[in-house]
Amino acid sequence: MVLSLVNLCAKVVVSDHSSSPHWLSCVPRELYGSLLDAAFTGCRPLAVGELVQRWPERTLRVGGRKKPRKSPPNRLCIQALLLAVVRGLTDPRCVLQVLDLCGLQGEEGGMGDPMGGWSLTVALCSMVLQAKIGTQREKRREGERERKRFRAMEREKDLVKKERGQENKKSEEEARSGNSNGTDTREPVRNGEQGIGTSVISGEEQKIKGVRRRMEMERRESKVSGSRRESEEIDIDSEVVMHVRADLFVNARSWERVRLAMRTVGPLKLQCRYLRVEELTVSRIKTLLELLPRQGLLGLDVRYSSLGVAGLTELLPQLSTFPALSSFRLYYCNLDLHRDQPGQEGTLRDLSLGLAQLKQLSHLSFTALRLPGHLRMLLSSLSQPLEVLEMPYLSLSPSDLAYLSCSQHASTLQQLDLSENRLDETTLPSVRRLLSQASGNLQHLCLSGCGLTDRLLGALLPSLSCCRALKSLGLSLNPLSMAGLLDLVRTAVRMPSLRQLLYPNPLEDYQPGLPELPSSAQLLDWPLDELMEVHATHSQLNRVVTESGRSDLFLTCDLINYDKDLVE
Repeated sequence: MVLSLVNLCAKVVVSDHSSSPHWLSCVPRELYGSLLDAAFTGCRPLAVGELVQRWPERTLRVGGRKKPRKSPPNRLCIQALLLAVVRGLTDPRCVLQVLDLCGLQGEEGGMGDPMGGWSLTVALCSMVLQAKIGTQREKRREGERERKRFRAMEREKDLVKKERGQENKKSEEEARSGNSNGTDTREPVRNGEQGIGTSVISGEEQKIKGVRRRMEMERRESKVSGSRRESEEIDIDSEVVMHVRADLFVNARSWERVRLAMRTVGPLKLQCRYLRVEELTVSRIKTLLELLPRQGLLGLDVRYSSLGVAGLTELLPQLSTFPALSSFRLYYCNLDLHRDQPGQEGTLRDLSLGLAQLKQLSHLSFTALRLPGHLRMLLSSLSQPLEVLEMPYLSLSPSDLAYLSCSQHASTLQQLDLSENRLDETTLPSVRRLLSQASGNLQHLCLSGCGLTDRLLGALLPSLSCCRALKSLGLSLNPLSMAGLLDLVRTAVRMPSLRQLLYPNPLEDYQPGLPELPSSAQLLDWPLDELMEVHATHSQLNRVVTESGRSDLFLTCDLINYDKDLVE
């Protein structure tokens, strides 16, 4: 990637922290974005904090969709960003109102020490709580300053009253001394008038003073009660200074902290785009969903939670209250309908009706749920066709694949995952019909561990070659020979849109003793033959790609590091 002149200059500027007081005072707002990118790229947490604390725009977006071969920001830089957000709440130079961190998290322990989803979620919750504590501390300081100002005003009023009293006393003494010297100019008062007039005047003065005193006391009480009511209203309905959007990852260890942060009323309001939960009960998941804003949630990912069919049926009605929810994933959630059980049909109908309430659902993923023969009941009730359907380890039956190939979803699928579902001669016609229906839109297909032999794959290759939009194809852990693998690559190079191919190790590369038709588990655990040159297989396949003139097709047998999302 060729850096622009602005990016190169920004990289040099943020590299020297000692010069930051000079350029921070004069840098134009248009360059803040380039400087922040350079600070993240060069791992300059101090520069990140200073830029964010005085961010001149209303919105700051960090993260987004991961680009190929671009690592997420360093953990220290993210921590500096979060601390700067809290400091910026009291900095008049910071006008930030929306902080978007969606897609920021990386994989724990990855290259460059990125911050994973769980760590980022905990850090965000700590930031929300810290901002609340800081606001309360600032309110106490402001209240103390207000009380000091009020006391100073009271002392000043008392001083003025004291001075006025002394002046009145002095004037009375002067008047009395004038009378004793015979200089009294007052008109004489007739019999009894002087005592009566004096008593009347003094009584009126007392009344006036009493009224003034009561008015002053009422005014003070109204001020105190008004300030109390205002403080109570502020505590209940505090204005949100900044909205923080992020993808949250919650498990049993962090659930309490996340719940506390979501319930906190303060200057920072935490919003969730995609929620991933692990090892949580149904009640805790429902409690968490009740705290989320209704408009922002786009997806829910539930993993390793013993929901059961009954728990899932209880959860779905609450999901229907999120109008923008488009993605729902279940991963090892103990949904086992492999055996007929009493009341199972009624439970399935409730489950189907619950899925039908998700009006915007376009991404559905069921992993290892064992639902053979029930695919029609689950998917036929959906209000709109799916774009992403992932069903690995689902023990799909021939009737399931037959329904899917003729369903409303077949022609709209952009991503399909049928990994670890056994394919044979009885299911092959349905798969071919499904690929024919999806050929115009299908971009990602995974058939890993499906038991595809050379003969089955040879019958499937014509249908695969018709998928003109296909960008990635996964076929790992299938028992293919070197000859079948070469046929696969020759077909792949004739697919102009294909960018990635995940191929299996050929049977010739394994040590002796492998069964004639090994399963995916056996292929995964069986050792490769050290005497065979495994890299020679990769070189031979790449030679076919090079001879075809396809420099944009990437071949790999690395199942662990394979990522279909790296396709541009």
